[in-house]
Amino acid sequence: MNRVCSIFAQLLQFIPRAEFAAAVHEHNAERHARGFTCWTQLVAMLFCHLGRAQSLREIEGGLAASEGKLQHLGVKTPPRRSTLAYANAHRPWQVFQTVFTRLYGRFSAEIWQHCRRRFRFRHKLLSLDATLIPLCISLFDWAQYRRSKGAVKLHLVLDHDGWLPQFAVVTPGKTADIEVARRLRFEPGTLLVFDRGYQDYAWWMELTRQGVSFITRLKDNAEYGVVEQRPADRGRGIVRDEVILLVRLQQQGPEALMRRIEVEEEDGGTVVFVTNHLKLSAATVAAVYRERWQIELLFKALKQTLRIKTFVGTSANAVLIQIWTALIAMLLMRYLQMRSRHGWSLSNLVALLRQQLFVYRDLQRWLDHPFEPPPQPPGLEQLAFEWI
Repeated sequence: MNRVCSIFAQLLQFIPRAEFAAAVHEHNAERHARGFTCWTQLVAMLFCHLGRAQSLREIEGGLAASEGKLQHLGVKTPPRRSTLAYANAHRPWQVFQTVFTRLYGRFSAEIWQHCRRRFRFRHKLLSLDATLIPLCISLFDWAQYRRSKGAVKLHLVLDHDGWLPQFAVVTPGKTADIEVARRLRFEPGTLLVFDRGYQDYAWWMELTRQGVSFITRLKDNAEYGVVEQRPADRGRGIVRDEVILLVRLQQQGPEALMRRIEVEEEDGGTVVFVTNHLKLSAATVAAVYRERWQIELLFKALKQTLRIKTFVGTSANAVLIQIWTALIAMLLMRYLQMRSRHGWSLSNLVALLRQQLFVYRDLQRWLDHPFEPPPQPPGLEQLAFEWI
């Protein structure tokens, strides 16, 4: 007999209700709630992302059509669109930021034990990048970016163990990437990868003093002096491997020494990398930088599979809540992808899960065998009559 609740309800069980209630209490988010809880708000917004709801009306209608299946979600009645709109506009978005942070802590600890690492080094590999989310300036007048265009910018740190989003900051579109990077702190021993948009020699030196290694691309106009020439592995496409000292950092001493690695591409051109890690092989440095492409794929997945390009509210608070709930949904999808033995692509997982949200099947069994028919209920046996 099938004794499981809906797949959506099983998915929500990965978010501990006690931790969620603690986050709500911490931010005093349910003041004057009048029956509409933050948990119901979270369920509605996750349904918006995973169910591909286009508007508040579709969220209301989609949940109302499944009213008999909402009890397992912890929702007593489906939310009204006016109530959800008011909550998104006025309740603190920091609640969902806190939920995201604690959920990442739980998932990363489990993924660390099970995932297979691509590189042999023991450094924690992180990627740092940002993406622009365009907004209509006539509707989102608070998000001024250019004269006729609005935007916000999502700054993200990707953990390559399981490809989980580790940390996020949402800023106005005009905010420079390096401005946010200067405020971030990373644990000693971390290996950080970023592109040329984060070229700031002072920040590079600060990372070095913190014990953080980095790999990035060097701009063509960078001035430097060569301190040492190392053997280049031409068979693996390494053209040059040099220890250099950037001209602007001459006064910083030996800790300012960096490596300049020139790599030949398939089209015949070359790419120049710079790193403060002096021991990694040149081929490993090039491979690690190519792995940075995973954060670009994450941005693509956020925009194409979840509701992060169009918004169901126009206030700044509503936009932030929708972005943070999208990040929570992405954490859940990455975690399911890691647990599955089927070999899902992320887009396929989200697309098929959308069709199964309110189906009563075991979630783990569906993840492992998505195209296996559900078990048939046992036939009813006819009881024998006893004549007296």
